[in-house]
Amino acid sequence: MPATFKRGAIALALYGLIATAQAQPYPLTLDNCGHRLTFTHAPQRVVSIGQASTEILLSLGVAPRVVGTALWFGPLPANLQAAAANIPRLADNAPSFEAVAAQAPELVTAQYTYNIGRHGDVGTFEQFRGLGIPAYVSPSDCEGKALTERSNGDGARQVPFDMTLIDREITELAQVFNVPGRGQTLLATQQARLGQAVAQARSQAGNASVLFWFSSARLEGDPWVAGNSGVPAYIARTLGLRNVIDSDEEWPSVSWEQVARQDPDYLVITRMARRRYPADDVEKKLAFLHADPVASQLAAVRGGRVIVVDAQSLNPSLRVVEAIEAVAAGLGPEAP
Repeated sequence: MPATFKRGAIALALYGLIATAQAQPYPLTLDNCGHRLTFTHAPQRVVSIGQASTEILLSLGVAPRVVGTALWFGPLPANLQAAAANIPRLADNAPSFEAVAAQAPELVTAQYTYNIGRHGDVGTFEQFRGLGIPAYVSPSDCEGKALTERSNGDGARQVPFDMTLIDREITELAQVFNVPGRGQTLLATQQARLGQAVAQARSQAGNASVLFWFSSARLEGDPWVAGNSGVPAYIARTLGLRNVIDSDEEWPSVSWEQVARQDPDYLVITRMARRRYPADDVEKKLAFLHADPVASQLAAVRGGRVIVVDAQSLNPSLRVVEAIEAVAAGLGPEAP
């Protein structure tokens, strides 16, 4: 039995325990990104920095306790939009330390260590601790990554990403907010969806290859594509696909000539609301692929095997399962 199915079976077996989940005893102590956090009670006020962090909190049903959010890539999934309707947005990108502190949070969660970390553009663990505010950073952005004293969290992964990091975040935040049953329900739902997508893809993938294009600094310039240790590589492994880019960097920049030499069977590109770069626009990506003399000759482009996914689903988040479902649905027997 493949490891993915074993993990899914274990999670689904735990589903029967949901009804008997016990309330979280306090004090609760967690080790998070090299810091020890202690909670004497469930936080009643939280600020979330990063859409992935926000979506986990909303999915755990603690929206009434979220007093501010920031750092958005695009719209929320339809099932979470109503819950977030009255939550203040402090900033579309990184908020200031003062804006976060002004909300008087009992907890700050962050998706990235470059927002809260050694050199966080919002603040450091120590700054928040000085105000008596614990800061929790997604384990997926610090566990298994080669961080240095000068690193701000964007280092190469020493350990390839897998969904156990997201499962850990769900479990820990469910403990912090004293909603363990909701955490178990969310995990079981994720695992059921993952199992269905994998079963669909395994019958179609064969030995097909894939390349993931996130964006580019210039539309006609070198694309940022997925290396072999981040979320897209996990998606490829899970679905039985071969990622054509061999790099420990999460999003290396490569030339279209290099991509052409690999000539992937499938091309996965992102859709996002952000417009920091021209290639953030999925319509401009598609137009480029069909007009560029090199990219237009790729087998995936000529064969119509270009799959569009939400950008947030290629970041460590709940949405990874959404990307797996989208890629699985886009596979077909026409690929080699």
